[in-house]
Amino acid sequence: MRNRVRIIGGEWRSRILTFPNDMDLRPTPDRVRETVFNWLGQDMSHKRCLDLFAGSGAMGFEAASRGAAEVVMVESSPAVLKALRATAEKLGATRIELAGIDAMNFIDSDRRRFDVIFLDPPYRLDLLPRLLPKLHAHLADGGMVYLEDDCPAEFEGWAVWRRGHAGKVCYHLLSSTIN
Repeated sequence: MRNRVRIIGGEWRSRILTFPNDMDLRPTPDRVRETVFNWLGQDMSHKRCLDLFAGSGAMGFEAASRGAAEVVMVESSPAVLKALRATAEKLGATRIELAGIDAMNFIDSDRRRFDVIFLDPPYRLDLLPRLLPKLHAHLADGGMVYLEDDCPAEFEGWAVWRRGHAGKVCYHLLSSTIN
């Protein structure tokens, strides 16, 4: 069924997330999320996470379901933000902070550091060249960036720790090479 995605692990395992129609929403498939959380570790306890283009909320709610201490979900669409709020309320998600702001404005104004940053911007906006250099300042020591895109080639200032491919999507787990 369209506009639905299932949480695959943790406290809210098998719960269904619903979201509105939006051409830029591409929920990360179950298989990919399972791989990513195998890479990151099933237990996200004590981790601070940023879901920079929250969309359906699949990655952020998955991290919270697996015990993340804090998940900040950034979403600029009022309709999508409303759906995320409804989902958070339905789940009783107290460790989730929703930020209704443009992702670039959030990165420029927020000073927090995160252990994991989930990054899945709309492909058509080509934001990665401007956004990736700014993420170093938001990454905690030893932190990782999960990146999903239509197969970018290079990540200057970043080491590719793991990578995968599913259909037309490439996904990567990056660590900073800048101290």
